Amino acid sequence: MKKIHLIGVCGTAMATVAVLLKQQGHDIRGSDEHTYPPMSDLLASQEITPLSGYQAQHITSDLDLVVVGNAVSRGNPEVEEVLRRRVRYYSLPEIVREAFLWDAQPIVVTGTHGKTTTSFMTAWALTQVGADPGFLIGGVSRDLETSGRLRRGGPFVIEGDEYDSAFFDKTAKFLKYLPEIVVVNGIEFDHADIYRDLDELRLAFRRLVRLIPRNGRLLLCADDQEAVSLAAEAPCAVETFGLGADADWRAENVAYEADSTVFDVKLRGQDIGRVALPLLGAFNMRNALGATAASVSVG
Repeated sequence: MKKIHLIGVCGTAMATVAVLLKQQGHDIRGSDEHTYPPMSDLLASQEITPLSGYQAQHITSDLDLVVVGNAVSRGNPEVEEVLRRRVRYYSLPEIVREAFLWDAQPIVVTGTHGKTTTSFMTAWALTQVGADPGFLIGGVSRDLETSGRLRRGGPFVIEGDEYDSAFFDKTAKFLKYLPEIVVVNGIEFDHADIYRDLDELRLAFRRLVRLIPRNGRLLLCADDQEAVSLAAEAPCAVETFGLGADADWRAENVAYEADSTVFDVKLRGQDIGRVALPLLGAFNMRNALGATAASVSVG
């Protein structure tokens, strides 16, 4: 058991990491300036009470490790005390990798849009077929009733954020996640505060693809040319999903109901099944197809 302090513990991902670390048996505490649902409720359910505000005295001599959220930077009193005391510290993606992913089969869901939705669809599908996945996702699912689940070994679904890791590490978070299966929903210019242009953002995704092992799989949205262009970088098998005729995983015979979207799923022309998705629109069909392809990829 380690005593771990998280600076910025009420962040969407940070709170989830705090809960999973506690489930591993560690002594967890953290601090933040503001607490609000749903993450404050999640922390309270695990009896983790955030310390109010950032204060140097929160960094005590008995700490084994500090996790530094990417919302804090130099000048933060706790960050300064960590550096002064030379307390061991990790960024959030570093602790995720070290604590949860080395023994798992990471499914990293990425893209400018749809990451959270597709991640939860994948975790839900794997749960329903008894695969019992771990997951860490930036939201709280009403079906799964949480934002994360700890599992040893087997598939681990993680929302792969391209934002930077910490004030001391400006590389994309998803580069730390040991990707074995990667879903890319689509790429548009985003995060102009850290990426100068679309080329710089493209480079982050290319670096991610180059980390996939040869026995891994890259799943690309066929309807997004930026995503499709990543196939040229892949050292592994590549499949596509989408609504176009050239997609491997394709939605056909689409019917829009009042509160759902109904469609057939086909894999290279073979009937897989008919889906009644309780969500509307083409984006959510693509999300569901990506989640289906990811789930099938782990068996």
